[in-house]
Amino acid sequence: MKLSAIAERLGCEVAGDGDIEITGLAPIGTAGPSELTFLANPKYASKVKQTRAAAILVTEPLRGLPIASVVSSNPYLDFARALEFFYQPPRPKPGVHPTAVVAESARIGENASIGAFAVVGENVVIGRNAVLHPHVVIYEGVRIGDDFYAHSGATVREFCRIGNRVTLGNGVVIGGDGFGFAHYPDGAPYKIVQSGVVVIEDDVEIQQLSAVDRASIGETRIKRGAIIDNLVQVGHGCVVGENDILCAQVGLAGSSILGRNVVLTGQVGVSGHLTIHDGVTVYAQSGVGGDIAAGRTVAGSPAFDAREWLRAVAAFPKLGEMTRTIRELARKTEQLEKKLEKPDA
Repeated sequence: MKLSAIAERLGCEVAGDGDIEITGLAPIGTAGPSELTFLANPKYASKVKQTRAAAILVTEPLRGLPIASVVSSNPYLDFARALEFFYQPPRPKPGVHPTAVVAESARIGENASIGAFAVVGENVVIGRNAVLHPHVVIYEGVRIGDDFYAHSGATVREFCRIGNRVTLGNGVVIGGDGFGFAHYPDGAPYKIVQSGVVVIEDDVEIQQLSAVDRASIGETRIKRGAIIDNLVQVGHGCVVGENDILCAQVGLAGSSILGRNVVLTGQVGVSGHLTIHDGVTVYAQSGVGGDIAAGRTVAGSPAFDAREWLRAVAAFPKLGEMTRTIRELARKTEQLEKKLEKPDA
């Protein structure tokens, strides 16, 4: 594909030879002489002189270098878009595999592909263009919109509701029982029936081995555009807001409410029954134990302002030295006080 054609489809301008034939895309350090790369972070600018790439996506044309530039306001986004010109994941052909089990009462939209040993329960409704890979299980009464894509091993439990263009990764469980127990007087647990559902809105992706629990009453809701990474736990009654990003191993205890555009980086734990408001970012391995106001960036456990946390982290390796200094000052102060207490000779 010619570089000029790629730029045109991206809505970008070419500075240099637009007739270069591009065969693929690659990172700046490994790109070859027929590949397109990108520069989105200025700290990697020094690598541009060493790259062997044929062309590069940048915010401004490169001068004095034998490499064509594709000028973009968002090189990383356009690199992601350009990848789709060269690779599309294989899509199974429409049809129902002979080993799949589809209930007679289920209604499946046109152009569906239902793979080997998949199971679709009673009274399920699935829209157009669905793909259910092998061993996907859809329980009774589930409602799913158009363009649903479920990788092998995904499970959607009874009566859950899923919107359009939702993708579930391998081993995802939607609507498993929430972790709810009452207690007898002697302390023995009594399981609370999890009678609620999970509602997933449009354009959500939930990646491998994550779980979204059904509510005990009411619903657990994942709002439009949210992205959930691998090994994430969303507890019962939670709300994940629009365009939120939950990175790997995040855990939300029950009734956690997240606003729009929240980012929880890896291994963040949220204690539940609290609200994280719009635009919050939480650094990795932080523990959130209370509400967080909109727009804040926090870190640590318990989480507090990230700038203060960075200062604290910088000081932490020096605590031993600081403690020794304080002890020495205390010893000298004590000696001075004793000397001052003695009457003049």
